[in-house]
Amino acid sequence: MEYQAAIFTALSDPIRLRSLALLAREGELCVCELTHALAANQPKISKHMAALRDCGLVTDRRDAQWVLYSLAADIPQWVKDAVTAAVAGATQDYLHAEDVLRLKSMPARTPRKRASGV
Repeated sequence: MEYQAAIFTALSDPIRLRSLALLAREGELCVCELTHALAANQPKISKHMAALRDCGLVTDRRDAQWVLYSLAADIPQWVKDAVTAAVAGATQDYLHAEDVLRLKSMPARTPRKRASGV
């Protein structure tokens, strides 16, 4: 039951849920994009992304000085279903629309290919 509790604990935090919704929409984002979109500081975003990575919901990769995050693909189907449902709920909130607008307005943002989502 520890794994299940860790998944639902991760999904229960608003910053982590908003981050997952942005990752589902965009495919891959760097910490700087997440800090801009969520209007939060880098240490806070990095802490939340580490929690998501530790429970297996996101993966990260380095690209020069950037750490890029994306939704994990190799998770059990019930976890995919839970994340999909949580993200669907999060995208209905006005904060998600504000996050997307802030992300789109980020100056000098490098476009990346989109993933297919959860």
